[in-house]
Amino acid sequence: MVVIPSQMRGLNRRTLFQQLQRVGVASRADLARSLGMSAPTAGKIVEELLELGVLEEVPLPRRSAGAVSGRLGRPGRLVQADRRHPRFLGIELGVTQTRFAALPVGVDGDDAWTVQVPTGGSAEAWRGGLREAAARLAACAWWGVLVSVPGIVDEPAGRILFSPNLHWTEGIDLREVIGEVWRAPVELVQEERALALGHHLAEPEEEDLLLVDFGEGVGGAMLQGGRVPRGASPVSGELGHTPIPGNTRRCGCGGVGCIETLVSRNGLIESHRAERTRWGEDWDGLQAAVAEGGIPGWLAQAMDSMGSIIAGALNVLGLNRLVVTGHLSDLPPVVVEHLSRAVQRGTLWGRFGEVTCRAAVRRRAAGLVAMGIDRLILPVETEGRAGRFGSAGARLWRRSEENVVKNSTDR
Repeated sequence: MVVIPSQMRGLNRRTLFQQLQRVGVASRADLARSLGMSAPTAGKIVEELLELGVLEEVPLPRRSAGAVSGRLGRPGRLVQADRRHPRFLGIELGVTQTRFAALPVGVDGDDAWTVQVPTGGSAEAWRGGLREAAARLAACAWWGVLVSVPGIVDEPAGRILFSPNLHWTEGIDLREVIGEVWRAPVELVQEERALALGHHLAEPEEEDLLLVDFGEGVGGAMLQGGRVPRGASPVSGELGHTPIPGNTRRCGCGGVGCIETLVSRNGLIESHRAERTRWGEDWDGLQAAVAEGGIPGWLAQAMDSMGSIIAGALNVLGLNRLVVTGHLSDLPPVVVEHLSRAVQRGTLWGRFGEVTCRAAVRRRAAGLVAMGIDRLILPVETEGRAGRFGSAGARLWRRSEENVVKNSTDR
């Protein structure tokens, strides 16, 4: 394959930015040295990203002045992903609520959604919720609107093909609906993929993993080398729709016996309520029941079944790292520990090695930003993207290719 100069520049930008994400804060010289890149090339890329607003300069710690990287002389200037300015609008489309947040490039920490509206049961109701949210959000020239959506999603086409819990979204052009409210590029991201990318951003050393999220449904997403595999099928990760023998509950997908009818939040509450224990019949009652009485038989059986399904996925994918997010983490740790043992028993890795299983918080917003950078600002395929997105990033690259570099007064 022949790599043309513009593609090489795009790859260098991505490589430098990804390295800065891993280390957090660095000087230009440190970035060039760690990447084996020439200092002028690294410096030019940093200046381009500073002008765009992807990066920002940060004050050098006083005790480090004149001694960056252990050298004396003129101190280097440190840079990091911009944390001060909202660049993207993040949206979480949930079954009952839709949440919004203004997100900087350097988003970190747990999700912090600032506006919430009912999702409603139709496109028209949701459209009204979007307008309500827009009135409550500060006006901003968004680089893009990034939307976490459930179900089977054709991300390149921007359409939800099938959504067991939100059937009204199927076949509707959500990008067009959102575009009526915000004039900005709109990108849909399947929710588990967003969660997996967000986890990697917070834990960059965990590059190869399967993340399984427990919410209104149950789904998974895999990462290889810190990225969602290219060309992944829209139906990949749909673990929740594996039927379990003896389970007669009807699922929103139209099938009977899907595991998510047992281990989703509502499924767990339904099973707990059927036990008629002395604890309350809601979620708090289930937490109390497990905390005081240990794992009941029905829950142990459900975790064993879920563990077998996850183990099968790990065997097929060749992975030995599992990350669990969602409501299972809200139950006493003994539940995830039981699930972990069930996964270990079912994997081939478990015969001669170790399968790690850990609970983690949801970092959906960080995953959305990672996808926004990947698709809108530093895309892999540089050719043809500028016309599609018309983004601030594309405009910057056109200016930089013409060697027209302007100093930004607001970074």
